[in-house]
Amino acid sequence: MSSLLKIRSERDRMSAIERRIADFILDNAQLLRDYSSQQLANALGISQSSVVKFSQKLGFKGYPDLKYSIGESIARNGDENGGASHGATDDAHASPAAELWLAKSRAGDETRLINPEERLDAIALRLRTADKVFLVGIGSDSIAARGFAIRLSLLGILAIHHFDPVLVPAEVSTSSPSDVLLLFSEHGQQASFCQLARLFRARGGHVVSVTRHNANPLRAHADSQLLVSAHDDRAHIVPLLYQSALQHLLDQIFLLVCEDEDRRRQLDDNHMQVLHLLDT
Repeated sequence: MSSLLKIRSERDRMSAIERRIADFILDNAQLLRDYSSQQLANALGISQSSVVKFSQKLGFKGYPDLKYSIGESIARNGDENGGASHGATDDAHASPAAELWLAKSRAGDETRLINPEERLDAIALRLRTADKVFLVGIGSDSIAARGFAIRLSLLGILAIHHFDPVLVPAEVSTSSPSDVLLLFSEHGQQASFCQLARLFRARGGHVVSVTRHNANPLRAHADSQLLVSAHDDRAHIVPLLYQSALQHLLDQIFLLVCEDEDRRRQLDDNHMQVLHLLDT
């Protein structure tokens, strides 16, 4: 695992000072070779020992080892991108396509690291045994919610997708403690989603938030969190990375639910029925 990837994946579990160091490193990785630990501490207004402890907490002997590792990561990524560009003489699309593929791969790796296996296993078990699964999303989040609802339905799970959170409270009033509510919200700021989470939890149901891995109100109102990491300096690339990493995360959950033989048998039967309908 690269040092920059490790910093991103651990950021959520860091203290306030550690997050300041992490954010500075992530935003200025190319310039880090020119900073000593004291200069980095001065730039952030913290003690030098805080920088050293930050490095050691990530598993490095000290700041020089961390800086060297980050330099290697940057050089390695630069070589990969350079190799893609070099091979693009006959195809103008090859370089941006390769670069996007690498960016999606990094987003997928980061997302995998910030979602522990035991958390994914627990969420998959709840979905597998739920009486009803409610899924809510707005805009592009609604597309992901609807697609996941369809796949759960093919497994024989009663999945109910809503694109308008205003209409959901009536459904929530019929929920039971064995039901699950998945709230898809990239930034997790919608007050209506937080209200839905409170209503659902008041009836004993389990709420799963699906958001970015930064701190947000919706995560605080959920019982479980699915977190997505997608970072890029180019604004038009970020949504592509988010949707790609989100889809991969949902695919992981789907595969875990499919480990139940009865659910997988139901999926096979439903696929056969769908194929039969398409052939007629």
